[in-house]
Amino acid sequence: MEHQCDIIEEILRKYPNATRDALVPILQDVQNACGCLSREAVIRIGAYLRLPASSIYGVATFYNQFRFRPTGKYHILVCRGTSCHVKGASSLLLLLRGKLGIREDGVPAEDGLFSLEAVPCIGACGLGPVMSVNGKLYAGIDSEKKLDAVLEECRKLKDLEGGTVQ
Repeated sequence: MEHQCDIIEEILRKYPNATRDALVPILQDVQNACGCLSREAVIRIGAYLRLPASSIYGVATFYNQFRFRPTGKYHILVCRGTSCHVKGASSLLLLLRGKLGIREDGVPAEDGLFSLEAVPCIGACGLGPVMSVNGKLYAGIDSEKKLDAVLEECRKLKDLEGGTVQ
């Protein structure tokens, strides 16, 4: 945990004399660096900004982008908005759950490679059903073949990077 504390301190130094207005960018930076917002990170950010941890949690839980536990190396978001739902998002989620052996609660697969989360809207309503992998949008994923191509792309990237997934 010492390493994470050092990372958080380094990020906070980039925001001298910060006020509440800097909270979202700080949360984004910490999550990008640490993978999620730990309890310790929330407490430290609150102390730095002179805000109670409950206020930090309030903001972080308001925005869908923030997580409180680590995700898989490839974090998949599936849009459940009305347009995507009508175009087959439920089937897409079921396929992903079956292929990856995980639920859409953000908890990573046992190998740490994939995690899956259903979200209210990604904001690409005309392109549905849509999903994103680590922020990269994939539109019109309306067949198992298209889904398999996205998953294979992720697996190939992992193989090119080598090593094991943490």
